[in-house]
Formats: sequence, C-alpha cells, structure tokens
Amino acid sequence: METRSGTVADEGMPVGDEEPGYGIGAVARMLGVPAPTLRTWNLRYGIGPSRRSPGGHRRYDDTDLRRLTEMNRLIHAGMPPADAARQALRLGPRARDEAERAMPPVPDSGGAPVPGQSLMPAAMIARAAAALDGATVSRGLEAALRAHGVVWAWEHVALPVFAAICRRQEETGAGVEIEHLFTDRLMTALVTFASRAPRPVHPRPVLLACAEDEQHSLPAHALAAALSGLGAQTRVLGARTPYPALADAMRRLGPAAVFVWSQRRVTGDPAPLAALPRLRPASRIVVGGPGWWDALPRGVVRVTAFHEAITAVMTSVR
Repeated sequence: METRSGTVADEGMPVGDEEPGYGIGAVARMLGVPAPTLRTWNLRYGIGPSRRSPGGHRRYDDTDLRRLTEMNRLIHAGMPPADAARQALRLGPRARDEAERAMPPVPDSGGAPVPGQSLMPAAMIARAAAALDGATVSRGLEAALRAHGVVWAWEHVALPVFAAICRRQEETGAGVEIEHLFTDRLMTALVTFASRAPRPVHPRPVLLACAEDEQHSLPAHALAAALSGLGAQTRVLGARTPYPALADAMRRLGPAAVFVWSQRRVTGDPAPLAALPRLRPASRIVVGGPGWWDALPRGVVRVTAFHEAITAVMTSVR
C-alpha cells in the first residue's frame, strides 16, 4: 500500500481461502440484527451463509457480510426486504462495479454542493484537494463513509484520490501540501466515523499501532474505523509506537488482537514482535503493510489486504 511519494495505494483486497468465517451469533452482533431475523432472510430470500466449517457448521464469509450489511442498510432506508435482498445479492466478491454504478454522477460545480445528491466522485474530491478546498473534501469523504462504509470509501475514494495526488507530484514535483490536506481531512473523517460506531460487542479491545519509527498511521486509523463499525472496541496508539510501549499497553488492556502496521522496509524488522508479552487469554498478533520482512515470529499473522485484516482481527473479537 505504498506509492512513490509514501502515501497509501491499493494492494488489492482478496479474502484468503483459509478464512474461518463468522457464526450467526457474531454476525447478529456485528449488524445489530437478531439471529432469528438472519435465519428468516436466509430461508425467504436466499441471503445467508455460503461456507461450511470443517465440522459442517454454516459460516458467513466477508462477501456474505457485505451483502447482509447492504440489505440492512437498504431496509433502514425504506426498501422492502425482498427488494433489498435482490439488490444486495448482486454484490459480488469485490462489490466494486456494482457500487460504482450505484453512485450517482455529480457534475463539476466548482465545489458547491449539488441539490439532491450527497455523493461526489473521487475525481471531484481530488480537484477540491488540489484547490485546498478542505470543506468540500470533508463533505465528500463524510458522505462516502455514511453511504457505503469504511472499506468502500477507502477503496473507491481515498485510494483514487491519493493516486491522483501522486501523479501530480510525479509530473510537477510539487503538491505535498495537497497530500497533507487530504490526509488530515481523511483522518478526521475516519476518527469521527469511528466515534459514532455502535456499542462494542466484545469486552476485550483491539490495539492498533505503527511499528517503531513508522510514521504512516493512516491505514491503522482506517482499519480501526472499519472494525469499530463491526462492533469492535479499538485503541489506536498511532505512529512511531515503541515496542516497549506497545507491550505495556498489552499488559494493561489485555487486547483480543493487536495490529501493527509497517509501510517502509526500514521499519519492518519483525524480531521485536517475538518479545511482545504472551497473555492469558492470548492476544492475536496481526501485521500488515509492505514494510515487513520475511520470517515473522511463530504465531504472528500477516495480512496483505483490507478485508483480510478485518477478518483476521474479527476472528478474535467474538
């Protein structure tokens, strides 16, 4: 997730073949939908778990979860359940083309909002960032987060805008101020979104931090916002977290999972991870980012994609 300028870009977001999936109780807590309602949706509309565990139990995977999230959103917006299910079932494993087609086009209005339309394309947000129009950037980001959630906003808005900013930097050798403004507004939007998340469903929190001397903390905040929306209790320790400080936080909070981000090779030495405390009950250690070297300590899970990171963490938050 690194570009030449050091900002974040897409790694592609596959769901691993070994993903254990979610039980109906976990999905009910994540969505705030009673388990009997989920069973009814499965029986009536065919929108239910698509996997089976080795023991034969039905399990929901990330695609199932995205479909149920979309169905729930549409029902709350006033759509009949049958129609909401039909629309949600059109979401494929990536749900990208459908989501893009569903987003209404917004003509260039010089930064002024268009009546009746709350979403604006990434290109328009990028133009607003280039003009240092922070208010329009914030409106666009907040609307995308409200309408589609963190993962969609990250993939369809944040990453394309960062890519446009990087192209401008490569072509002109300038534009750091644009990158900084967009990063600041995106960080604010993510933190605000996470603060409005539903009440956590698990007493043990998730710790998110950057590797020691790693200053790129935006991916950790994005993951925290996504996890918060799923009912996880998160604590973001931020950039340049010394490993002794992370270890102390683990002892004090007893987290269900710990996520550590490394974007640059110079910060990706995995050896200090072996010295993190072994707690009871155990904390799952998950690392992400292109900076990590090979030969991770035993038991450390490495993820290379947003949905994979969500799955790896939420498996521990049940």
